[in-house]
Amino acid sequence: MRNGTTVTEFILMGISDLPAVRFSLFAVFLLIYLATLLGNGTILLAIGADSHLHNPMYFFLSNLSLLDIFCPTATVPKMLENLLTENRNISFAGCMLQLYFLVALAGTEGFLLAAMAYDRYVAICNPLRYMIIMNKKLCLQMAAGTWITGFLISLLHTMMTSTLPYCNSNIVNQYYCDIPPVLVLSCASTNVAEMVVLIIGGIFGPGAFLVILISYVYIISTILRIRSVEGKYKVFSTCASHLMVVCLFYGTTIFTYVRPSSSHHPDQDRMVSMLYGVITPMMNPFIYSLRNKEVKEALKHMMIYKRH
Repeated sequence: MRNGTTVTEFILMGISDLPAVRFSLFAVFLLIYLATLLGNGTILLAIGADSHLHNPMYFFLSNLSLLDIFCPTATVPKMLENLLTENRNISFAGCMLQLYFLVALAGTEGFLLAAMAYDRYVAICNPLRYMIIMNKKLCLQMAAGTWITGFLISLLHTMMTSTLPYCNSNIVNQYYCDIPPVLVLSCASTNVAEMVVLIIGGIFGPGAFLVILISYVYIISTILRIRSVEGKYKVFSTCASHLMVVCLFYGTTIFTYVRPSSSHHPDQDRMVSMLYGVITPMMNPFIYSLRNKEVKEALKHMMIYKRH
């Protein structure tokens, strides 16, 4: 694209241009996406159908499953279209919309993981007052707060990114539109937009992580006071799945966003974003269902009910 020409659409680099590899990748990612929808949808159905799972812990888990359905849905269908048709174009508005939802859902998940950590803290450290503290009203407020905050923060980032001039290259070095690969295409200074990303990420990201860290300091200190090994294992097992999801989420998110644009490498970014945006949402249902006795029992009851 020549200098002075305003960008009206972007071209997504995608995963591969080789025909044989493209069709293989299409089949693989279609299966992963379908497995993600099936796995998270099954968790939602199990929680909704089993009255034993109608408690705060599983209420937040159902929110996580919703996020794990929405997050890949924001990027994977377009990626599959690109692999199948070789049409890698995306309109400017479509790109900004994709960016908005992706950042909003990522932010919401960060806050939701903090809410889930607080829920585990109350359940383990204050078990007798658990249902009083984590009442329905507070759970709804916490869940609504995570979604609203995530989407409002994303609105700010999207507005700053969309108002920058784009008049040079329009090739996005990623298989979807995101803040870092889009900002590098601007023909104006992106210092302010990058600073906003770092400041907001530096306030809200560590803030949410601090809630998780403090919650688990109290949780671990409580577990260490339990005398029996079996009791320690039983209590810790309720947190193990959440800790695995936290590690996956924060590891990939920090690598993707909390870095200056000069340190971004397209190939590395694509691999990490693939882990965060495609693989992790598929893994979360397995992490929770395989390690959670109550979820496994609910799934068994659901299967038995369907057979009859």
